[in-house]
Amino acid sequence: MTRTLAEVILSRVSGRDVRAGDLVIVPVSRVMVHDSVIDAVIAGLRDLGRERVWDTSKVCVFVDHAAPAPTPVVADSHRVLREWVREQKIPTFYDAGEGVCHQIMVEEGYCEPGTVIVGSDSHSNSYGAVGAFGAGMGATDIAVALALGRTWLRVPESIKVSFTGRLRKGITMKDAIMRVVREIGTDGARYASVEFHGVGDLPQGDRITLAGMTTEMGAKAGMIVGTPEAPAWLRPDPDARYVREVTIDLTTLEPQIAVPPRVDQVVDISAAIGQPVDIVFLGSCTNGRLVDMQQAAKVLRGRRIAPHVRLEVVPSSRRQFDLAMQDGTMQVLSAAGAVIGSSGCGPCLGRTGGVLAAQEICLSTANRNYKGRMGSPDASIYIGSPYVAAVAALTGVIDDPRPYLEATDEEFDALVARRRGDRPERGAASSRSGDRSRELVMASARSGPAMEIDD
Repeated sequence: MTRTLAEVILSRVSGRDVRAGDLVIVPVSRVMVHDSVIDAVIAGLRDLGRERVWDTSKVCVFVDHAAPAPTPVVADSHRVLREWVREQKIPTFYDAGEGVCHQIMVEEGYCEPGTVIVGSDSHSNSYGAVGAFGAGMGATDIAVALALGRTWLRVPESIKVSFTGRLRKGITMKDAIMRVVREIGTDGARYASVEFHGVGDLPQGDRITLAGMTTEMGAKAGMIVGTPEAPAWLRPDPDARYVREVTIDLTTLEPQIAVPPRVDQVVDISAAIGQPVDIVFLGSCTNGRLVDMQQAAKVLRGRRIAPHVRLEVVPSSRRQFDLAMQDGTMQVLSAAGAVIGSSGCGPCLGRTGGVLAAQEICLSTANRNYKGRMGSPDASIYIGSPYVAAVAALTGVIDDPRPYLEATDEEFDALVARRRGDRPERGAASSRSGDRSRELVMASARSGPAMEIDD
């Protein structure tokens, strides 16, 4: 047997031995639907003559893309979605503020390893973080899956990505997957399954980052080999055949930056140092988890972001939000001057919570940077890791985070001052209420106990 992981899964669920290029009809273990396409999905079911979904226990519905609703039109669409969920008696429904569909699908255990899961979002590849064959589909195909509990697929060819070595301080798996996108390109894995080897023991969040960003290479699926959730049979054969093999040495990896307007236009951070930014976005299904916020907090603790820069933090789920509250991470970010958004997609797709204006420059930890992705088509989006994002928020420019992580307090402050001083004049400095509060506290301390005021 010489089967890749995709061939192993699709052979098992289809009940016959299949290879790349074969057409199969397979049962789906779960169908994910979110608010952005619900109107088209409901219309598709109606066109099929189906009043009800095939199995309410296997359907997950989310309000996350434009949530809370930013316009009356979107609010009406959400109302239709909620009524449909109630009428269908679908028990698994996550309303606005609960988080990004992909994060919740994985962290709440809705993704069974070795099964096929389809979602109405292109980043449904994320479910490969636990060894599921997750695939994004359009509204019509999702309606068919909801009606019949099955879908058809062409068994994809597979690309093998192997990681060797260990990450150095200040470098993350976001840098690693960006390096992979740099190697393969935005269409180099078109309708392929990308298999990741050597990282099955990574934390679940890092695996979601890897699997989800295979979408940026055009992949049909992205799967991590040898995850803790995977049963013993869920492995590719040792002599499986791949259309391409890529090896990334983590030990020599540098921080990576995707330069607008292409996600595969990736360079080592040394090529982007000094690039000014106006806004920093920390969040999305790619990097909105506790560990990402902790990495940013490590840089920002006890300091305030640059006065000409805005920092927006959007946790990927309420659970991640709560964890960041419990360990003090969220307090550190807020004290640094961050705007904290409700758990969900947030600014990632330019529909709510921090839309970019023309000429603005953003450093984002999300997954896409094409024109118009986060707002105006005349804005520019750079993509980097949470460490890079935190340094950009602090200094106002893109910089290598490693010197900051190694510096003494005095050296750190000098680095920040130098970078802020070199930054071109852009925007206006913000007088943040937190700064004013500190001034009042200090003035009060100098003048003695404050008098009570009768209002």
